[in-house]
Amino acid sequence: QVQVVESGGGLVQAGGSLRLSCAASGRIFNAYNMGWFRQAPGKEREFVAAIGWSVGTTHYSDSAKGRFTISRDNGKNTVYLQLNSLKPEDTAVYYCAADDDLRTLPVVAGRYDYWGQGTQVTVSS
Repeated sequence: QVQVVESGGGLVQAGGSLRLSCAASGRIFNAYNMGWFRQAPGKEREFVAAIGWSVGTTHYSDSAKGRFTISRDNGKNTVYLQLNSLKPEDTAVYYCAADDDLRTLPVVAGRYDYWGQGTQVTVSS
């Protein structure tokens, strides 16, 4: 198993930036695909970005493309989500998740096995 803990959320004005971190512990970190999801009040959890275990593959939601960047440092057992040009509609709890099926890089929440508690991102207008 792997445990993941998110950090880096906060309150930022529209147009600002944040960097979220997800620290993993437990099994070998590079044996997992890693994903970021978010959930706003009253809405379903939605995919934001994912990065493959080998670092070379990434997927982004349409709303994240061009503004957010996912990366990972296997030496530090950490995955990052850089959030730029933030908008009020980006306000949500952001969750980090790990998937141990390395055959594909999933973009649906149900494919991920291990989840963190989330970190709140609030963007003011």
